[in-house]
Amino acid sequence: MSNYLPTIGIEVHCELKTKTKIFSNSINGYGQMANSLTNVVDLGYPGTLPTLNKEVINLAIKAALVLNCKIRRQMHFDRKNYFYPDNPKNYQITQAETPIGYDGYVEIEVNGKKKKIEIEEMHIEEDTCKSTHRGDKTLLDFNRAGVPLIEIVTKPCMESGEEAKLYLEKLRELLFYSDVSDCKMEEGSMRADANVSIRKQESDPFGTKAEIKNIGSISNVKLSIEKEIERQAQLYDEGKTFPPQTRRFDTKLNDTVLMRVKETGNDYRYFPEPDIPFVYITDEQIDKVKKTIPMLPDARREKYISLGISEVNAKKLVGHRSLSDYLNELLEEKIDFKTAGNLLLGDISAYLNKEEKEMKDTTLTKERFMDLVNKVSDNTLTSKNVKEILDKVMTSEKSIDEITKEAGIQNITDNSAIIEMIKKVMEANPESVTDYKAGKDRAIKYLMGQVMKESKGTLNPKMAMDVLKEELNK
Repeated sequence: MSNYLPTIGIEVHCELKTKTKIFSNSINGYGQMANSLTNVVDLGYPGTLPTLNKEVINLAIKAALVLNCKIRRQMHFDRKNYFYPDNPKNYQITQAETPIGYDGYVEIEVNGKKKKIEIEEMHIEEDTCKSTHRGDKTLLDFNRAGVPLIEIVTKPCMESGEEAKLYLEKLRELLFYSDVSDCKMEEGSMRADANVSIRKQESDPFGTKAEIKNIGSISNVKLSIEKEIERQAQLYDEGKTFPPQTRRFDTKLNDTVLMRVKETGNDYRYFPEPDIPFVYITDEQIDKVKKTIPMLPDARREKYISLGISEVNAKKLVGHRSLSDYLNELLEEKIDFKTAGNLLLGDISAYLNKEEKEMKDTTLTKERFMDLVNKVSDNTLTSKNVKEILDKVMTSEKSIDEITKEAGIQNITDNSAIIEMIKKVMEANPESVTDYKAGKDRAIKYLMGQVMKESKGTLNPKMAMDVLKEELNK
């Protein structure tokens, strides 16, 4: 197969985290009984009038800010006219002429190099209702009709499925951490379409475009783009052409499948929505929204690494929002953050998963967690001890000292007592000491085992190992 240069642009629809819908006071919810979260506005009854939800504008401003977009100060809504069963009014209210955000970017890292994925525009619109096909019937659920969306459109600036995947991961992280959307692709609150074309060299005009609609996961976006590039390259290699078209990704076939050929351009006959006044955004409103943006993922990662947390753990913490938020409350404190990160990602995470709980469902206050971190950090508690007492730590109100006492944990932290114990073990095992000095690594493991046995597990293993090495090297 000849080499081609792919050109990829992505459109993402993202549902906003509002309590009610964009133009009515129906609840914005998911997973409820079909058609239970609706009213006459959502159902498109003649004579009903839309009322704009102000929170939608605030969340769209927030999204524009975290995506580095310029914000339009004066805008209006438009009617996009088309006939389809999921669109009861026969038009959708959107922003064609005056999108709220434009000229933004998201920065990704590809093979160690930073790249800006440029955002052409970001506009607000209402979602349509959900169609479910059963045999030869189509059922409509209007719970989704009128749910507020932002559509984020990139410039055609991506060159591989991998770049598209990295862009979507970054986008999801930003919108999730700024509380704009819950970004659950499996629930359809974030949906992606990819536009793919290929050409021989940069000086050539763009190739024919295929649009892959409604891809259900980020990994499938990468896969569907790669499959589409392959398909187009094969056609061009055989000297064939194809018309502009819409395709979908079939997970069973692991390939893109033709939905329809775009014979003519769509004529949506846009015109300004007459029932909604113009919207004016002030500097005060933007500043107010800016203050509600929490610390974003990149800043969190940098902060954690600067506090001594490994890069791997910093990434893992950011991947687990509730743990990251919990740790952020301690950023001003004087604790060993490396130990704090290890505890959160290790035993505490395991406990939360097992019990199906979040941090807020436990009794582990900031103060008690700091006490636990200090005790592990200064070797008062071993990792084995933490495992023994963790259930109590997470469910009772008692102090770490009380829980430790009740569990009968009395660790030896006195250096002279540790040296005494180690000397006793060395005297009892002279051949192992000789083996160690002759460079046999296994000998130190054996001696260490004997030390722990002698102490009945009351020593911190790391501390004991350090002292043992010291004594052996004398």
